[in-house]
Amino acid sequence: MSNNVKKDYTDRELAAMSNEELARLGTELDGVTVAYRKDRWPIENDPAEKRAATGVAIWLAISVVAAIAFLGIYIFWPWEFKMLGDEGHLLHTVYTPLLGLTSGLAIISLGMAVVLYVKKFIPEEISVQRRHDGPSEEIDRRTVTALLNDAWSTSTLGRRTTIKGLLGAAGVLFGLVVIAPLGGAIKNPWRAREMDYHGDGTLWTSGWTLQEQGVKLYLARDIGTIAEKHTGETGTHYTTQGISRLVRVRPEDLAAGGMETVFPLAEGDVNDGDRYDPEAVVYENHMHSIHGPRNPVMLIRLRSADADSVIEREGQEDFHYGDYYAFSKICTHIGCPTSLYEAQTNRILCPCHQSQFDALQYGKPVFGPAARALPQLPVTVDEEGYFVANGNFVEPIGAAFWERKS
Repeated sequence: MSNNVKKDYTDRELAAMSNEELARLGTELDGVTVAYRKDRWPIENDPAEKRAATGVAIWLAISVVAAIAFLGIYIFWPWEFKMLGDEGHLLHTVYTPLLGLTSGLAIISLGMAVVLYVKKFIPEEISVQRRHDGPSEEIDRRTVTALLNDAWSTSTLGRRTTIKGLLGAAGVLFGLVVIAPLGGAIKNPWRAREMDYHGDGTLWTSGWTLQEQGVKLYLARDIGTIAEKHTGETGTHYTTQGISRLVRVRPEDLAAGGMETVFPLAEGDVNDGDRYDPEAVVYENHMHSIHGPRNPVMLIRLRSADADSVIEREGQEDFHYGDYYAFSKICTHIGCPTSLYEAQTNRILCPCHQSQFDALQYGKPVFGPAARALPQLPVTVDEEGYFVANGNFVEPIGAAFWERKS
């Protein structure tokens, strides 16, 4: 703070000063020297000024419209997944790009308006300030307020009603564009809904929980089929009628030391083998099972010599079928997929953080950050020779930090 400037003004003297005088005093007290200052539009009603104001207003209007469009698309657009060939597939495909386009346009337009306003209306100024230390005094607070008021008045924003209104609307809507997507991430983990291949929405259920409702669940592999092109009287389109994405697994399908990723398949959705029906429409249900976040299971066939040395978990001695063991594929550390099975060591590996689980010791963690064994699914073989779930998981699936009953 300058030592050459009078600082001992009384409250009456400060109150008697105009805003311009206070602003000038504030610059002096702060050790600021205004070397150059020039108004952008010294002549009133300059046509160029009106054109500049119109340009700012246009950018703000674009931002407002784009933000409203984003909110409308986010709330009302049909976002549900649609397969290729299904009605509404195109609308589903453009949903995410439209969100990106409208949100990006809202943000960019608002930024352009602010930049343009600063360049066109804020007075040109070159100021030099000497740094100082210490707390602010009453005179400093008064003069800083005056400086802010001076900045507001010289920016001419206060008298530009249209721009001010559009700027306020754009700012509010921009905030909604940022905040609105967070609503989709908020979910009550204790709120249950109808049970399906995704469970009932709670963290301790999955597609395998359907077994508790008397649904017979097969262990089925994903064979990767997609919609087929069909040409008929109405033209060419894609259809999934008669197509199966999941097929049931038999014991002979796995070689010793082999592993297969399987998913729950309800008996009513079976469409393979002697139950194949070219008219069946089960593809969508199969995809729901595959996309169930806690559904993937590793079905492992141990070599006979290794199976003889297995250490069973207490209370789960009958969960396996012969040399076949089924463990959840969701790592108990942080929920990554334990996608790797090393047959030589009978280790199940998680590629995310290198946790390792011993398939010969009920999926017990033996290396890495995971601290809980992989949940084991009880399995058996039905009268037709296909693997079925012989019960549900007896402990929650997934990361140990998730809310669990046990």
